[in-house]
Amino acid sequence: MSAVSPHERGAVFALIGTILLWGYSWIVMKQVMAHAGPFDFAALRYLIGAAILFAALMLSGQSLRPPPVLPMILIGLCQTAAFQGLEQWALVSGGAGHVAMLAYTMPFWAVLLAWLLLGDKPTGRHWFGLALAAIGLVCIIEPWRSLGSGLSTTLAIAGGLAWAAGTVLSKRMFQRHAPSVLNLTAWQMLVGGIALGIVALAVPQRSIDWNWAFIGGLAYSAVLASSLAWWLWSIVLQRLPTTVASVSSLGVPVVTVLLAWLILHEQPSAMELVGIVFVLLGLIAVSGIRLGKPRKRWKRGSEISP
Repeated sequence: MSAVSPHERGAVFALIGTILLWGYSWIVMKQVMAHAGPFDFAALRYLIGAAILFAALMLSGQSLRPPPVLPMILIGLCQTAAFQGLEQWALVSGGAGHVAMLAYTMPFWAVLLAWLLLGDKPTGRHWFGLALAAIGLVCIIEPWRSLGSGLSTTLAIAGGLAWAAGTVLSKRMFQRHAPSVLNLTAWQMLVGGIALGIVALAVPQRSIDWNWAFIGGLAYSAVLASSLAWWLWSIVLQRLPTTVASVSSLGVPVVTVLLAWLILHEQPSAMELVGIVFVLLGLIAVSGIRLGKPRKRWKRGSEISP
């Protein structure tokens, strides 16, 4: 058995840090709803996050020139504005664990959108994974019961679909123009933050309570969850196979469900737990990860950043 190199060991620690930071961020996103409207918070979070990333660009000596404008705007509107806006809205009435799990169905929608936009036809393994995911979603949503959180569920799924669209558009951007990952992330985050700011100004919301709870939640979300976690995630993508990284990111909603249970007392029902298992199995099937002997060669997939 070959020893794990320091390079890989650092990537593993970065992966663990990313999962914990993003897993807890859903708890913070839920808690700040007691102090601000969803769009105000989302806009502030990503405008601050974009400023931090642009500062990182300057400190690293990278170009501030934007990537191709129209694709970059579309990515920002999908991956930041629509995804984060819809998920934050879903958290107004939905539980953090429930919303996070539905948001992380993104890879399923990405498979279908990649077929439509990139011509990547799903294989039998993909269809099998999608079928497992569909069973899991039905168990989580429980349509045979009264849909008291129907709006939250719809928003969470729509947010996952928007994230998938942003992921596929990002992959096409990298294929055609090969921009810097940091540069593209900073610019699309700025576009998405501005779009969220426009929505925040147009939609009536509760006034922001500028107390320490809100400021702390905003600081965590903007600095740790949006900037530091993204940097750790970029290390993971650089040093580990993309498929391994993508499947490992499934630890995020699992951590969120557990933390929501412990901190917010959101105890999942037995049917929700069954649904979570089916969704995770479906994601593993879509990814192509083998639970036994690893493949000799990894197929490069799309690089995503929550």
